[in-house]
Amino acid sequence: METNHPVEASMRANLEELQPMHLELLNESDMHNVPKGSESHFKIVVVSDRFNDQSLVARHRMVNDILKSQIDGPVHALSIHAMTPDEWFEKGGDYPASPACLGGNKP
Repeated sequence: METNHPVEASMRANLEELQPMHLELLNESDMHNVPKGSESHFKIVVVSDRFNDQSLVARHRMVNDILKSQIDGPVHALSIHAMTPDEWFEKGGDYPASPACLGGNKP
């Protein structure tokens, strides 16, 4: 496990359970009012056959269940983009940008 980013590394390892065709795990903590080097806000882009015939809510539940230990611990916010391979290709491998943080008093 990578020691510089232990939360990200453990999340990545857990998400391998989905046997993803594509996986991006983006630490967006620097966009929020948190100490430098935090691992508290993440965006996940995961493409897996496991999402076939699953509603969006069911997909998010799967990801949340897989990452329960991180969500119950250091992870404060999680943006999930869970797609089937067909959806991923239809979108040209694109996903929405994260909005600016509206909370806290970021200097």
